[in-house]
Amino acid sequence: MTEDKLSSTSSGMAAPMAYFTAPQRTGLLANAGPVFWACLCGLALVAAIVTGTALTISNLRQREIQRGQENLQNTVRLLARHFDRQFSDFESVERSVANDLAQRISSPNDLKGVVSSETYYHYLRSKVNDSGDFAGVNVYGVDGNRLASSAQWPAAPVNLSDRKYFQAFKTTPEASAVMIQLVQSRLSSGMTIVIARKILGRDGQFLGMVTRSTTPDMIESFLSSIVPTDGALALLHQDGTLLARFPHSERALGQNFAASPLYAQAASSDGRATMQIVSPLDGQERIASVRYLDHYPVAVLGTINTSALLANWKDQARLVAVAAGGASAIILLILGFILHYLRRQRQRLRLAVNNMRQGLLLFDASERLILCNDVYLEMFGLSSRIVQPGTKLHEIMQHRIDVGSFVGDVERHCEMIRAASRTGQSSQAVVETPDGRCIQVKNQPVKNGGWVSTLEDITVQRRAEERIWKLANYDVLTGLPNRAHFVDELRRELEVSSNIEHFAVLFVDTDEFKAVNDSLGHHVGDELLESIAEVLRRCLAPSDFVARLGGDEFAIIMHYSGQQEQLAALVQRIQAAIRQPHRCGPHTLSVDASIGVAISKVDGLSCEELLRAADLAMYEAKASGRRTYQFFEAGMEKKARDRKLLESDLRQAIENEDIEVHFQPVLDLRSNEIGGCEALARWVHPERGYVSPADFIPIAEQSGLIEQLGDYVLRRACLEAMTWPDQMKVAVNVSPAQFKTGALPLKVASALADSGLSPGSLELEITEAVLIRDAKTALETLYQLRQLGARLALDDFGTGYSSLSYLSKFPFDKIKIDRSFINELSDGSRSAGIVRAVIALAAEHRMSTTAEGVETEQQRNMLRHLQCDEMQGFLLSPAKPAAEIKKMLNPAVPVKFAS
Repeated sequence: MTEDKLSSTSSGMAAPMAYFTAPQRTGLLANAGPVFWACLCGLALVAAIVTGTALTISNLRQREIQRGQENLQNTVRLLARHFDRQFSDFESVERSVANDLAQRISSPNDLKGVVSSETYYHYLRSKVNDSGDFAGVNVYGVDGNRLASSAQWPAAPVNLSDRKYFQAFKTTPEASAVMIQLVQSRLSSGMTIVIARKILGRDGQFLGMVTRSTTPDMIESFLSSIVPTDGALALLHQDGTLLARFPHSERALGQNFAASPLYAQAASSDGRATMQIVSPLDGQERIASVRYLDHYPVAVLGTINTSALLANWKDQARLVAVAAGGASAIILLILGFILHYLRRQRQRLRLAVNNMRQGLLLFDASERLILCNDVYLEMFGLSSRIVQPGTKLHEIMQHRIDVGSFVGDVERHCEMIRAASRTGQSSQAVVETPDGRCIQVKNQPVKNGGWVSTLEDITVQRRAEERIWKLANYDVLTGLPNRAHFVDELRRELEVSSNIEHFAVLFVDTDEFKAVNDSLGHHVGDELLESIAEVLRRCLAPSDFVARLGGDEFAIIMHYSGQQEQLAALVQRIQAAIRQPHRCGPHTLSVDASIGVAISKVDGLSCEELLRAADLAMYEAKASGRRTYQFFEAGMEKKARDRKLLESDLRQAIENEDIEVHFQPVLDLRSNEIGGCEALARWVHPERGYVSPADFIPIAEQSGLIEQLGDYVLRRACLEAMTWPDQMKVAVNVSPAQFKTGALPLKVASALADSGLSPGSLELEITEAVLIRDAKTALETLYQLRQLGARLALDDFGTGYSSLSYLSKFPFDKIKIDRSFINELSDGSRSAGIVRAVIALAAEHRMSTTAEGVETEQQRNMLRHLQCDEMQGFLLSPAKPAAEIKKMLNPAVPVKFAS
C-alpha cells in the first residue's frame, strides 16, 4: 500500500506529516558563517600542501630513476663497444686460419692432409702465441672430427658434429660465418663459450670449421671489476641465452631469457632497450638496460636495484614529507580549535535530538525547516545538503520523491499539511513507506504557527504481529494455511458465493504416510509433506484454496463449473499429481491419497456440515481400499456410526475375552511334518457373526486397542502351546504399538511364566515398521527378548523400505517371505528370483525361511526346489480353533493337503 492511500484515511495532521522528508542534520555548519569558510579554506590549504608534497616527491623519484637509467645505459654502451673489440681481437686468429685454409684447399681430404701434420701444429701454436692469449685454436673437418689443435700434436680425437653451430654451418649455407654458443666443454671440465668460424672452399663448399673458446669465469672476472654497487652485469647471446654474469649465478648460466619484455623490446628497437623489471633471478625490482654488439650475436645487459638507486631519494622525500606534515598539522590544529568552539555551541542540542529513537522535525509558520535530527535523515535516506534549516516543505517533499521514499502528489500533500496546521489539533497515524516499512507519525502544533513532528519506525513491532498472525493461521512446515485459516476461508466462501457459483471441499489423506514416517524417519516424512504441498499448489487454480489440516491431511476449496464430471476430472488430476515420485533426500517415494469430496449447497449449507461431509467421504475412500476418491453420500454417515459402534463392540469383546485365538499350522518342507503354528485373532460377533480381521484389526490400530488385543493373544497362545507336543512352536505377531511401549520383554516374560511354556517354543513375529523408527531402542528390546530365550522372526520381509539392512543389524532367527511374492511364484518369474535371493540371504545369515500364503502344489514344489525351510497357507490348512488344530499336531496323523 502506498503512502498516498494510507494518508487519505488519516485525520488531522497525521496524514500530511507522514510524508515529511527529514531535513538535514541540525545545520551546524550552515549557520556558522565566517567560521565555516575559514575551516573550508584551511582544509583546502592542507589539501594543497599534501598534493604539492606528493607531486614534489614523485618528481624527485622520477629524476633519480632517470639519472640511474642514463648512467646504466652509458655503462652498457661502453661495455658493448669493449666486447665488440675483444671478440674481434679474440676471433682474429680464427679468421686468419680460416682464410688461409680457404686459399690452400679445395676438398675435405685436402683439409685433413694440410692440418694433420706436425708442421701445421707449430703454425697454429705460433698464431696463438702471436695473439698474446692462451686460448687454443682447433680445426675440425666436415664430419665434425678434430683434425688439428694448437694445444697438442697429434690432436686428441674430439667430435663436435652434434653441436648446433656445426649443424648450422653444414646444413645452412646462408648461416653466419661466425657463431657463438655456451656449451659443456669436451676438452676440459665446466662450461665454455665457443666462437666458431666456418671454412669454405673456393667454390663455397663447407669444408670444416675453426674454433676458439673462453670460459664464463674469465668474462665474469672482468665484469666484477666494473659492476656498479647493487648492480649486475651480464653477457647474453642474441637468442637470449645467458653466457656470463656477475654476480655469478650458477643456475642462471645457460638459461634462456628471450621471453623477457626487455629482451623483446631490444629485438624490436635496434638492439637496445631500457626499462624497469622484476628480476627473474632474485625477484627484486630493478632498472635494466640491454644493448647488442655491432658485429657479433651477443648482447650486454646491466641492471641496478631500484631500492638502492632510490636510497638518496627516500631521505629527501622523508624530509619533504616531515615539513609538509608539520605545516598541515599546524593548520589542522587551528581548524580543530575553531570546530571545537562551534561544537560546544551546538553540543547540547545535538545530544538531545540525535539520541532520540524517533525522527524529529520542526517547521515554522512559513513552512521552512528549523530543525531535524539524524534519525529522520537515515530513516528516509535523505541528503543533508538538500534538507537543511531554511528548506521549504515543498522542496523536502520533492527530495523525498527523488530518493523514492514518497509516492504521491506533492502539492496535494502540502495543502493538506497547511490545512491541518491551521486547525491547531494534534494528530497521529501509521503509514507504510514504498520500501515496506511502517512509520508512526505524531504531529503537535506550536505557538505562533508551525509544528513539531516525531516519526518512529515500528516495522519490527508490526512484523512481529504479522508473524504471530501467520503462526496462528499457517502451517510452519509446508507454509500452507492451517485448519483455523481454512475454516475461516470456507465461511467466507459460503458468505460471498451466489446460488450459481459452485465449489467443492476436498479432504486429502496421504495413504501409507505412517509407514514412511516409521520406516525412514520423521525428517523424510516432513520432506514428503512439503513435496505434496508444493504439488497441490501447482495443480490448483489461483482461485482455489489449499490448507494442511494436520498430520498428513490436506483440505482444498475448489471452484468448478457445476458439472460433477468436471469436478471428478479435477480430483483425478490431483491424485495423479500426488502419485508422481517425490524426491526426499536420498529417497524417491511414490505415495497415493484417499480423497473425500463434499459439494457446497448440496452436501451442506454451513461450514460445519461441509467439513463433516468431506471428512466422512474421505474415510469412506480409505475404507474402500485407499488410493481412490469418494463423493459424499447420505449413507456414509450411517457407515461412520457403524464403524464407531464396531469399535465399541470390539473394546467390549477384548475386555470380555470374546476374541478367539485360532492357529494356522506351519509345515517343515524337508521332513514334511508340522513344526508349529501361528496364532491369529478371530472374532465372532453375537449379532454380526464372523468379523474379518481385515475389518477389526485396522479399527483396533486406529483406536489404540491393538496393544490390549496383542497382549491377550500372546497369553492365550502360550497357554495353548503348553498342551502341544514338545517339539511344537507357536508364533505370535507383535504390533508396533506393543513394541514401542518398552514393556514388551516384561509382558513376554510374564506370559511365559504364567503358562510354563519353554521360551524356545515361542516365536515373536515383528514387522519392519517396528524396527526403523528407532533402531537403537529396537535393538535393545530385541536383545532383551533374545535373552529371555524367545525366537525372533522378521515378518512380511521385502515389503518395506530397507529390509536388507535388518539382516545384519538385528538378531533374527527366521525370515517370513510375504505372500505377495508367493502368489506369482512360477518357473522363470521375477518372484522366483526374489524368493531365491531371500532364501540365499537368510542362509548366509544362518536364518530359516517360512513362505506365507502357499495355496497350490506348484508353489509348494517350487519352494522345495528353492530350498525354503517352511511354508504355511491354505494348501496345508487355514487357521483353525485350538481344539481342531491339536488333531493335526499329532505326529501319528499324516499330513494332508487340500485338493
